[in-house]
Amino acid sequence: MAGITKEKLIDLLNKDLGLEYTACVQYTQHQGVLKGAMYQSIQKELIIHAQEELAHATILASQIDYLGGFPTVNIPEPKTSKENIEMLKEDLDGENDAIARYITRIKQAEELNLFHLAQQLRNILAVEQEHAMDLEQALGK
Repeated sequence: MAGITKEKLIDLLNKDLGLEYTACVQYTQHQGVLKGAMYQSIQKELIIHAQEELAHATILASQIDYLGGFPTVNIPEPKTSKENIEMLKEDLDGENDAIARYITRIKQAEELNLFHLAQQLRNILAVEQEHAMDLEQALGK
């Protein structure tokens, strides 16, 4: 992480932005195809998660622009499944990846004295951690 440049950080934030788009699409698809009464509660949560991921994308796009970058519209392929448990595991894997990335991104922003960005990333991180807790609970973990 030593020696991060603003340009490299912008590139990494754009990758994060693409993954936020993917999370929004993936959650939208998963909530639409989850089956069974026991999944009604998490299904409603996934709708909220999709909206929150879109809010994260909006924040990241604004921050990338502020830093002098150009926000991406590239979207990595969402994960899909026809199995309820597999869908929730895919979502949890995505959240755990996001948590790890944002912890790193906060440190990188602070290394560049971009404390406003670090704070925005902390806010996103807190929501991603809540998403992971929701999914773990739904999976009985």
